[in-house]
Amino acid sequence: MVAHLGVISFSSSCHLLHSSPQLSLCLHKPIVMATVSTDPVREWILTEGKASQITGISPVGGGCINLASRYTTDAGSFFVKTNRSIGPEMFEGEALGLSAMYETNSIRVPQPYKVGALPTGGSYIIMEFIEFGSSRGDQAVLGRKLAEMHKAAKSDKGFGFHVNNTIGSTPQINTWTSDWVEFYSEHRLAFQLKLAQQQFGDSAIYEKGQRLVKNLGALFEDVTIEPCLLHGDLWSGNISSDKNGEPVILDPACYYGHNEAEFGMSWCAGFGGSFYNAYFEVMPKQAGFEKRRDAYLLYHYLNHYNLFGSGYRSSAMSIIDDYLRILKA
Repeated sequence: MVAHLGVISFSSSCHLLHSSPQLSLCLHKPIVMATVSTDPVREWILTEGKASQITGISPVGGGCINLASRYTTDAGSFFVKTNRSIGPEMFEGEALGLSAMYETNSIRVPQPYKVGALPTGGSYIIMEFIEFGSSRGDQAVLGRKLAEMHKAAKSDKGFGFHVNNTIGSTPQINTWTSDWVEFYSEHRLAFQLKLAQQQFGDSAIYEKGQRLVKNLGALFEDVTIEPCLLHGDLWSGNISSDKNGEPVILDPACYYGHNEAEFGMSWCAGFGGSFYNAYFEVMPKQAGFEKRRDAYLLYHYLNHYNLFGSGYRSSAMSIIDDYLRILKA
């Protein structure tokens, strides 16, 4: 996702080629689907959105997966994303993630209102429009509030999420799993390695990656891991601040996982010392954090390789080779 001042625009990675109504979503109920009509977005805004007129519709640029628009009305503004080729499942996953983060009452996220199908095919999501401030906000506040979200939202079902969702446009499997190493090995690293083999015939990275996957547990000895709610795709384009300077995070790929996995996109997130210091004051750093960090970067490098091609392969392979040497695997 790429952020512009005063608006929200969505993309799915830091790849440089990318440029209150009642909530109708609940983690314990199915998504309420919109009735198909000529224009279900306009219909919702003029009924459940409590607007009597739409005074303007303006495009919000930056995304390459979805079209984004700001709907200005006499009841305020709404942010709308549409996709003409993908059904509502992708936006359902996003909405459930936004809803889960919103309910922690910690860090600000846009409140989702409605997900539905478009009559001509495709889907849409309507959410709160947040007017951005002039900066990304205070790094220390961002770190503290992110840690508060991780601390507030736990899962008694284990690691995973209520639905599968996407990381960019790549499927992200969130089957509930009781063991973190098993979950991360199978549903994150092994899944991406298999995609690389299928898409590029890359047997070298697949075979070496599988050796790492089988030995990954050695990085997690004597570590206490609780399933925390993660944003899942936290890079600079998904971080901003509102007009009051409070941090805002958006465009998530949520699941419940090890809190350290949240830093997997740190290679293009711009986190500084004040961010980490504030974060670890709330969620204390565990021994071995530094040696595990690259294992979490690897998931996102592999995903970028699968999404954008060979430019990211060397970074992924370098991490795999380093771990195979360290672990003597």
